[in-house]
Amino acid sequence: MSAAPAPAAPAGRGLRRFLTERPARPERCGLCAAPVADTGHRHLVDTEQRSLVCACPSCFLLMERPGTGAGRFRPVPTRCLTDPGHPLDDRAWDSLRIPVGVAFFFRNAALDRFVALYPSPAGATESELEPETWAAVLGESVLAGLLQPDVEALLLRRTDDGCACFLVPIDICYELVGRMRLLWQGFDGGAEARAALEAFFAHVEDRARAVGTEDRP
Repeated sequence: MSAAPAPAAPAGRGLRRFLTERPARPERCGLCAAPVADTGHRHLVDTEQRSLVCACPSCFLLMERPGTGAGRFRPVPTRCLTDPGHPLDDRAWDSLRIPVGVAFFFRNAALDRFVALYPSPAGATESELEPETWAAVLGESVLAGLLQPDVEALLLRRTDDGCACFLVPIDICYELVGRMRLLWQGFDGGAEARAALEAFFAHVEDRARAVGTEDRP
């Protein structure tokens, strides 16, 4: 037997539902569902789902213990490094075959290979990366030797001033992807997206420290 139709809403009620701004849902921990701060909370990488998971302080500390979570959830570190002793030139960048001026590279442990991604209006777009190219351009660098699989990335940017390379937490790379997707307008991204990109890299440069002898593998 079919269900009875729902009673009609009072006149104007349905329209008000769409016109009234709904409050944003609070961020919650992906493990215990506890509320987390909108900004500044930590992340885990879910290696099975290939996704980032928000974490409350307690769950993050728990996942930092060796063997916790059967290796599925990996804490994203906070370090940000640069290596002035291993600059990239235009020829090295061209060999990476990245069609835009920003890209990030990380090692996917499940696939046992490096993945190259760049921001685009459609989100994170993968670029082909031959193992030989990785080895020739970045494989021998100190930053590549320090890179932790799945949770850290090498973030590269090419400008008129040259090419910069940073070792960064993987979550800020996806933060950049989301910001570019949200702000992108027209063919070249538009002024707002370019300003956001400049502000993002200014923050990365301020945060990064030069790799030292104590960091070298």
